[in-house]
Amino acid sequence: MPARPTIPGFTDADLKLASHTLLERYGKAVPVEHADAEIELVPGSGELTTCPVLYWQERGAHFVVFKIADSRYRAQFFYSETTQFGTGKDSFDNLGDCVVTVLQVQSDHERQMAGVRSGATAKDFDDYDGPLVI
Repeated sequence: MPARPTIPGFTDADLKLASHTLLERYGKAVPVEHADAEIELVPGSGELTTCPVLYWQERGAHFVVFKIADSRYRAQFFYSETTQFGTGKDSFDNLGDCVVTVLQVQSDHERQMAGVRSGATAKDFDDYDGPLVI
């Protein structure tokens, strides 16, 4: 069986970018943790790959950003094991875009659950297809 490629971990610059983005979003420092997770990189393949993860929680939601390859990221947020949401996009080639998008999707979801709609709609975001329930 061939060896699986090793996905490089998040760098200090990656962590600084994520932390700064969260500071801008929430107006306070939010602890970001490093972890690893086994995920299917190819949906339906059944093959799990260990990927580095950035994890944080804020305002009742838990967020994960998976590094799925060098300069490739995937994100989701969840409230419990049964309420998980993706970004509507399979992957990002920029960590900043990935973090901003998952924060925006969660914020939109939070407003929708509270019955408040922003002036923007999903049509206003070229590469946003709405939350993906996982």
